[in-house]
Amino acid sequence: MRTVLVTGAYGFLGRYVSRAFKKSGWRVIGIGHGHWGFEQPSDFGIDLWFEADVDLYALTKIQEDLDCSVHCAGGASVGYSVQYPLRDFNRTVTSAINLLEYLRLYHPETKFIYPSSAAVYGKKTNSPIKEDDELCPVSPYGFHKRIVEQLCTSYWVNFDLSVAIIRFFSIYGPGLKKQLLWDACNRLSKTREEIEFFGTGDETRDWIHVRDAAALILRMAESQKRFEVVNGGTGRALAIRDILTRLASLFDRAPRIGFNGKSRPGDPRHYWADISRARAVGWQPQISIDHGLKEYFEWFRREEKD
Repeated sequence: MRTVLVTGAYGFLGRYVSRAFKKSGWRVIGIGHGHWGFEQPSDFGIDLWFEADVDLYALTKIQEDLDCSVHCAGGASVGYSVQYPLRDFNRTVTSAINLLEYLRLYHPETKFIYPSSAAVYGKKTNSPIKEDDELCPVSPYGFHKRIVEQLCTSYWVNFDLSVAIIRFFSIYGPGLKKQLLWDACNRLSKTREEIEFFGTGDETRDWIHVRDAAALILRMAESQKRFEVVNGGTGRALAIRDILTRLASLFDRAPRIGFNGKSRPGDPRHYWADISRARAVGWQPQISIDHGLKEYFEWFRREEKD
């Protein structure tokens, strides 16, 4: 049986990744922080859990052979990185270099998969973004992700570590308690008046369901290439106005959606993925935006009752 180490396994993406690997017959080891409460790590496919920082000291306590490591730990918010850049650096960059060094020293044949972000691209026009496009991040979050990508490249070039980088666009799905959809659901459920959001509403994003994201990570774990970079999206850009209107339609007597015309630091206007490379490795997004939004809405309603 093959074994995967998932850092940040308690988090939103980490839980789905752990479950996807488990369903595919892998043994799953998780490390990170989080209070499971009434849930258990095994509920998410985690066979062995280490509650610890992702640093070299804690990682060396994992005395098992590893076939793959997925680094889901790290910062996950542009806003947080703008407010707390040093904390975001430590969460994102410091944890990554510790894991890379651990693999170099103890598991040099282990495949390293890094879920990066489209934030490394920075400001782009409203057209599909290719992996070879220039990287010009505009937020600490994007800069930190880019630094980790450079570290990954260094460990591949200098130490022949097998690396796959996936630049995910807007990941969403049940369990995500932050960012636009979570904020919108909370506001839509509490008022029948007009709700105002940042921006113009014409900004575009490429939304990928978290189960599709986990499936892409699992697919990259099977790839035999020593180094590759792929985009993780759907290949479809949707305006923020359109997304929020679709979401609002799921609520009874939904309020009107408005926009204040103001942009927030670190938020580019357009993100749209060219996913030709991801398709070339045998992956295809399966979950439509309408199905995904309905699923998210139903999960949110259950959370409200708890």
